[in-house]
Amino acid sequence: MTGTDVAAVDPVPNVTAVDVLVVGYGPVGMVAASLLGRAGHRVLVLERYSGLYNLPRAASFDDETMRTLARLGVAAELLPKVRVQPTYQWRNGQGDLLMEQAFAENGRSGWAEWNMMYQPDLEEALDTVCRSMPEVEVRHSSSVAALEQTADRVEVTVEGPEGRETVEARYVLGCDGGNSFVRSALGVELHDYGFSEPWVVCDFRFRRPTEVPCALQLGDPLGPTSIISLGPLHHRFSFMLDSVDDFEAERDPQRVWKRVASYLTPDDADLIRVATYTFRSLVADEWRRGRVLLAGDAAHQMPPFLGQGMCSGFRDAQNLAFKLDLVLRGSAPDDILDTYQTEREPHVRAVTEKGIELGHLQTLRDPERAAERDRTLLARRATGAAPEPIRFPGLADGLFTRGAEAGRGQLSVQGVVDNGTGRDRLDQVVGGGFHLLVDEGQLAALEEGRLLDDLAGVGVRVVVLGERPVKHARAAVVHDVEGTYRAWLAELGCSAVVVRPDFYVYGTASGSDAAVGLAIELMGAIHGNMPAQEAGTVA
Repeated sequence: MTGTDVAAVDPVPNVTAVDVLVVGYGPVGMVAASLLGRAGHRVLVLERYSGLYNLPRAASFDDETMRTLARLGVAAELLPKVRVQPTYQWRNGQGDLLMEQAFAENGRSGWAEWNMMYQPDLEEALDTVCRSMPEVEVRHSSSVAALEQTADRVEVTVEGPEGRETVEARYVLGCDGGNSFVRSALGVELHDYGFSEPWVVCDFRFRRPTEVPCALQLGDPLGPTSIISLGPLHHRFSFMLDSVDDFEAERDPQRVWKRVASYLTPDDADLIRVATYTFRSLVADEWRRGRVLLAGDAAHQMPPFLGQGMCSGFRDAQNLAFKLDLVLRGSAPDDILDTYQTEREPHVRAVTEKGIELGHLQTLRDPERAAERDRTLLARRATGAAPEPIRFPGLADGLFTRGAEAGRGQLSVQGVVDNGTGRDRLDQVVGGGFHLLVDEGQLAALEEGRLLDDLAGVGVRVVVLGERPVKHARAAVVHDVEGTYRAWLAELGCSAVVVRPDFYVYGTASGSDAAVGLAIELMGAIHGNMPAQEAGTVA
C-alpha cells in the first residue's frame, strides 16, 4: 500500500474526521504526528498554548533520539546548535572529582551518545517538519474538553478560538504532559515511586564567551547542584532546595544571581528562565484504554539525572507510530497495540529506577553518608577503575519472533554503508520501515519464489551486506564501510537480523533456511495471523 491507501474515516457533517488526534504539541507529540504524517495518515494536533512554548525544559538527548531526528530530516539542521558532550563529572562539596562518566562520539545508533541542546531549537525544527506535511494539521489555543469512545472511533470535544467543536478520530494519542487531561479523563491512576525532590532550575543565555562547566554534578550535602550546557549559547544551573516552601523566595532573580556568582555575572549572560519543580517518578497503570493511548510524560515521569525523560517519550512515539501505521492500513489487527505498554513499560521502569538510584546518590544531604559516598568513589578512582557504562535494557516481550535468539529485543546498531551512489548511515541510505539485514550468502534463498516481492508488499526493506554495492531489483545491496554490521552479526552469531521501524531487533537467524523462516514469520506477525503466544504478543 501507499500513503494514499489509508482507510477512510466516514465524514460526519460539521465534524472534523481524522485518523489520529494528537493532544499536546511538545516534542513527543511533534514526533508522533510527523511519523504518522510521513506514513500518509491524517493527523490533527491540538495544543492549548497559543504558540510554541519557546522555553527550555529538556536539556539533552542521546544517540537513539538523534537517529529518530535524522529519520525526520532535521539532524543536519540541529548539529550546529547542539554541544556533543564527551564526559559528565561528579564532584563533592570540596571539589574532589568522584567520578567521570564518558560518552562515545559515535554510539550504538551511529550518532554521539550525549547531545546538549536548547529545546526551542529542537521544537522549531520539528514544527517545520509537521507543517511541511499536508497530512498534519496543527491547531493552537485548542484544548480537549471531553472525549468519548465508540466501537470504531473516539469523539473529542474541543474548545478552540472559534468555540466548541467535535473531532472524530480513529485513535487518540495523549502527549499532553505530566498534568495530562487525557489521562485524567480516562481515570488512569499513577504508580508513585515515592521519589520527591524540590529544585530551582535557572537558564541563561550567554552574552559573551564564558568558561563554565559543561556537565557537572556537585554532590554537596549543603546544596546539591547541577550545571549543564544547553548547547553553545545557553546554560543551566539547578539547585536542590530544602522544601517546596522555598519555591517563591528562590525564584527571585537576585537570589539566583547570588547562587551563580562564582560562575556567571550579568555581564556574561542573561537570566531567561527560573522555574521551580518537584522532581518525581510516576508511571501510569494503563497506557492504553481502547482507542486512546498515552505517551511521554502523560504515561511516565522520571527524575532528570539520566537525561532520559524526553528520550523515553521519543521511544514511545516510535513504537506507537509504526504499530498504528500497520493498524490504520489494515495490515495488522488492532490488538497489536496491546504490545505497546508490554514493551515500553519495563524499559521505562528500568530507566526510572536507575535515575532514582543515581539521584539518591548525588543528592545526599546527610554529611556522614555523603562522606562515606565520597570515600568509596575516591577509592575506586584511585584504583583506576572506570565507571560502569550506563546501558539500558532491551525489550523483552511483545512484537518479536517466537524464539529466544541472540539479540531479540535489543537496540540495533547503525553503521555507514555505501550503495554505489552514496555513502551515509544506513537509515539515510535505505530509508525507514522494517529492515531485513542479511549477509550476501543468504540472498539466493530469499530470491526463490515471490519472497522478496512479498516482503516489499508488507513494507520490509531487504538490505544485503555485500563486499561491494551492486544494483538489485528487489533488495538494497550495500557495502558495510566500517565493518559495523559484520562485527554485529559475528557478535550475535547470526547471518540475518530483522530490525523494526523503532530500531529494535524483531529477531535473528543463522543460515539460509532460518533466514527464510524469519522472513515468513515476520510477515505473519505483521498481519497478526500467528498465535499470540508464539508471536510474543499480548492476547
